[in-house]
Amino acid sequence: MIAGAIGRAWARIVVLLPGRADLAEMRRDPRRDLLAGLTVAIVALPLALGFGVSSGLGAEAGLATAVVAGALAAVFGGSNLQVSGPTGAMTVVLVPIVGRYGPTGVLTVGLMAGAMLVALAVLRAGKYMQYVPAPVVEGFTLGIACVIGLQQVPNALGVPKPAGDRVLVVTWSALEASAKNPNWTAVAFAGAVAGVMLIGARWRPTVPFSILAVIAATVVAQVAGLDGAKPIGDLPTGLPAPSLSFLDPGALGSLLAPAVAVAALAALESLLSASVADGMTVGQQHDPDRELFGQGLANIAAPLFGGVPATGAIARTAVNVRTGAGSRLAALTHAAILAVIVFAAAPLVSRIPLAALAGVLLATAIRMVEVGSLRAMAKATRSDALILVLTAVATLALDLVYAVIIGLVVAGALALRAVAKQARLAQVPLDRGDHSAEEHALLAEHIVAYRIDGPLFFAAAHRFLLELTEVADVRVVILRMSRVTTIDATGALVLKDVVEKLNRRGIAVMTSGIRPGQRQVLDSVGALGLLRLEGREYATTPEAIQGARTYLECAGVMPPLPAQASRPVSEETEETVG
Repeated sequence: MIAGAIGRAWARIVVLLPGRADLAEMRRDPRRDLLAGLTVAIVALPLALGFGVSSGLGAEAGLATAVVAGALAAVFGGSNLQVSGPTGAMTVVLVPIVGRYGPTGVLTVGLMAGAMLVALAVLRAGKYMQYVPAPVVEGFTLGIACVIGLQQVPNALGVPKPAGDRVLVVTWSALEASAKNPNWTAVAFAGAVAGVMLIGARWRPTVPFSILAVIAATVVAQVAGLDGAKPIGDLPTGLPAPSLSFLDPGALGSLLAPAVAVAALAALESLLSASVADGMTVGQQHDPDRELFGQGLANIAAPLFGGVPATGAIARTAVNVRTGAGSRLAALTHAAILAVIVFAAAPLVSRIPLAALAGVLLATAIRMVEVGSLRAMAKATRSDALILVLTAVATLALDLVYAVIIGLVVAGALALRAVAKQARLAQVPLDRGDHSAEEHALLAEHIVAYRIDGPLFFAAAHRFLLELTEVADVRVVILRMSRVTTIDATGALVLKDVVEKLNRRGIAVMTSGIRPGQRQVLDSVGALGLLRLEGREYATTPEAIQGARTYLECAGVMPPLPAQASRPVSEETEETVG
């Protein structure tokens, strides 16, 4: 049995590996892909440095992640256009992990999260990520943007980062420190870089203003010898040798929850980014399971070289698509160029002012906020607006994982509430037969028919129970169930309870139109046997009405009808008779 499971898992992994089609795509237009990769690398350099610094592991960790994870995710991922590396969303999650467990804890968490992503890919879990509601995605994107912006406040103000991992507390402490001893040089660098990026993006979207602004800020800081422009600091020349020295087996248990959070975020953000890339092109379609597999391998490898956990990066992926990338060669080129920079230009990169990188990330945070999407989501329904705001506030006040969980729970509860409202119990006329007024009076007095529309499940079942058990002054209740769309165990139990209560009051319950697919759940709780009591289940409503008449005749409540009047109602009138 174990051998068989291992064999099936291995067969699944083989399916997830790159194939000849990927190589053929890379050969189609290599020049265009190389140029796109160069552009993405220029955009990615300051982001990788900035997110590395923000994570607490340093700029070298961000570069190592962009090189190692970027290359592996490009080769093994499920999208031809995805660019992976350190991201702001992941940084938001990593900061408290660094504060609690230190740098080695982050590396261990990345390794564990990578293994979890590979397991999710083997289990074919990628398709389930599409069920995350849009308001949740928009809400945590807005929250992430706010957190990223607030995280840059200490470096933008040129003050030491205050202790703590709560971004609101840290930001307030940084503002207090800056008020006592302002560093206008840092503020000017951060503001200038952010301004150039935002204005330049509207003027010439294809020009990488981020790297131009960072280069200009570095040159000015070096030439003018400004004391307030604190640089990144020394960077190692090249990547460190792969090592597992950080791994502490005894700490794996305590790091399990953070690893689950990182894996969930990596899966969600990567698949979201890949979907965005598909939407920006024609004919591209990512494989969600293979994307999880590629991200898993990337996150297993990155910590070995001192890198932080990585995900698909929406901003860099969008640049990749807009500059004409058509295959994985572009993302591979981006990683290769960053590797060259690490080996050849580390001394130059180390002179970049931290305030300039803060400006890059401030502008990035602002550009993450899609005002049009937020406005449309807020106007859609009050439920969507509530989910969006709640998720954003939870991201800012708690953390991203809790925010997503809260958003999903609230969205699920509101969706269930909306579905439950679709369940209706309506009294319907018995028939349009040719009967006398006296006969109609007898029918109206002793027999009542109800049609159940929609789902009969836990969210709506008890309302159904309250409505139906209020029936009075009748001898027979006919339940027309042909329009019940779904029924769960709770709904079946409530239906059974209704029948028992009505029977105890001397009211016979007859049913019609029970669907074959609903019989199993009714039978499992004993409701089907109760509904079949004394042959009171019928295939059609006319048959149920005729059975009710027969029951009342036998009970002596209703005199036998004339032959012409007692004929069964034709199937043509079934829609009317309930």
